[in-house]
Amino acid sequence: MATRHHAVVSQQQKGAIIPAGKQKAAAGADAKNRRALGDIGNLVNVRVAEGKPLPTVNRPITRSFGAQLLANAQAAAAAAADKKPVVVPADGAAVVKAAAKATKKITVKPKPEKKAIETNPDEKTKEESETSSSRSRSSRKKVNTLTKVLTARSKAACGVTDKPKDLVPDIDASDADDQLAVVDYVEDIYKFYKLAENSFRPHDYMDSQVELNAKMRAILTDWLIEVHHKFELQPETLYLTFYIIDRYLSKEIVMRRELQLVGVSAMLIACKYEEIWAPEVNDFICISDRAYTREQILVMEKGILNKLEWNLTVPTPYVFLVRFLKAALCDEEMEHMVFFFAELGLMQYSMIMFCPSMVAASAVYAARCTLKKSPLWTETLRHYTGFSEPQLLDCAQILVNSHSEAPESKLKVVYKKYSSEQFGAVALQPPATKLLEELLDASRKKS
Repeated sequence: MATRHHAVVSQQQKGAIIPAGKQKAAAGADAKNRRALGDIGNLVNVRVAEGKPLPTVNRPITRSFGAQLLANAQAAAAAAADKKPVVVPADGAAVVKAAAKATKKITVKPKPEKKAIETNPDEKTKEESETSSSRSRSSRKKVNTLTKVLTARSKAACGVTDKPKDLVPDIDASDADDQLAVVDYVEDIYKFYKLAENSFRPHDYMDSQVELNAKMRAILTDWLIEVHHKFELQPETLYLTFYIIDRYLSKEIVMRRELQLVGVSAMLIACKYEEIWAPEVNDFICISDRAYTREQILVMEKGILNKLEWNLTVPTPYVFLVRFLKAALCDEEMEHMVFFFAELGLMQYSMIMFCPSMVAASAVYAARCTLKKSPLWTETLRHYTGFSEPQLLDCAQILVNSHSEAPESKLKVVYKKYSSEQFGAVALQPPATKLLEELLDASRKKS
């Protein structure tokens, strides 16, 4: 009796009117098919046992109206996909059947309307929002904002430009298969050289020397270049020799009679550091006409090494010359001309004020001016040297003036060396004095 009463009450709570004669049958049926109560606010999704018809539901007006609105919306979506008008009756049972059929059908999403601005993005799915946003972005014109304009002007004022890297060719691409070229980290090596070249540079020491002057140093340089050429030593040895001399003279006061001894001992140290088959001490004794004994040379050698704290691994102009010549894509004539200017720079004491990388870049620039290359300074050279054309004018002018004075100078070892056929007789080229003067005047007028 309690079960029947509960079944009748449950049917009454769902809004159905049960006739008095059929209460017993309805109660038995509900007892068999009874399940947990679902969402009472949406009876459209009520599941019916398979093989049994959907019972007629007489619902309150408010619930029927809500279900009808839901059925109307789903039927309208299906009608838009099928392009067929659907008439939804107001009858409660028909509303439930139409809604159930609409939910079983595969709904087709309508094409999104083209809108310039989406007012409610929460109503769109993820795909619709992506497509609409991409279309709106493609339809918009690219406008440079004030921030972009100010950033570009700031970069231009500071000399920073966003040029593509493709404009500067990779000079190491041809050496990719050469393990000795260390293409993977050659750029890092030269970045380190640029940072380290100022750490152990010799400073201006002539004022502190009592008996020495720039002319004496030029005489020593002229003789050592000749010794280097006769011994057929490596070019690295020559540049390291003069680094050792200038570095030692900037730390120690040397008498005039010991200046040649310093030069001989410095070249002996450089040979031991750079050469595979270094000359012996007796060779330097003979080449100096026995001006010094073996003991004097070895004592000076030890004194120089102690003063320099045994630090001989330094970037000389030669390491930069090799790199910059590669960036210049030069031929043999150009290479000889560059080394001619580099050795002329060793003769000039005033070149000590410039860092080794600038000396090397100025030698390349002076050679291009002398051989009348066009353009005088390329974007590739600017990239790999780190110097612009105006920065090199002062240093290059010293080298070009040395070239013009070399034929009349008493110290002609470098001039004679590079006037021979072995080095292409590049020293016989007319000096570019007038061209450098014009470039300097033009640069001063701009500044």
